[in-house]
Amino acid sequence: MPPQPDPNGVFFNVPYDEDFSSLYVAYIVGLCQLGLTPHLASEISGGKRRLNRIFELIRGCRYSIHDLSRVEVSPGPSAVPRFNMPLELGMTITWEILHPDQHTWFVWESEPYRLQRSLSDLNGTDANIHKGTPNGILSGLRNALGRDHPPSVPQMLMVYGLVSGALDWIFKQNGTRNLYDRSVFIDLCWLSVSLGNFYPPSKPRV
Repeated sequence: MPPQPDPNGVFFNVPYDEDFSSLYVAYIVGLCQLGLTPHLASEISGGKRRLNRIFELIRGCRYSIHDLSRVEVSPGPSAVPRFNMPLELGMTITWEILHPDQHTWFVWESEPYRLQRSLSDLNGTDANIHKGTPNGILSGLRNALGRDHPPSVPQMLMVYGLVSGALDWIFKQNGTRNLYDRSVFIDLCWLSVSLGNFYPPSKPRV
């Protein structure tokens, strides 16, 4: 039997590019606000090849999120399709089939029905549609992964705005403007959790 995964761990599989930056921050803020622990491949250092590290992360997390909204080919003479996200999703599906009680995965897309065209083998899987907006990410995360009395979407959007406004400070502290750098990711998680403590979830009135 494999070791039990972290019940709050979430591996998220997203494109590492500048145009995705606002959605990337929204994923981190939303997961942290929901009391979950986000993980991605770049946070782990070491000599093992990247694919092994990714699989170890998937195995160690109870959940995973796979954003397939940017698998298309970008324009330009040297453009190539983005296969990383579908590859990591395939690894995850295999793990979940072999160990169904260990892992639950979700697919995110920006447009309805596009998943059926880009990855028809997943027909029957309902994708979470974020419409390319932070609000869509936060609302979808709350719906899919929200626990008892989760923070509201407006509360999460408030924290998202504060974290986004602190990016220059985070870059300065880490000596890099690479949003996907390991140290930047760690600080984004820390700030998302810390700010969330000032905006605790509001319980419904009885």
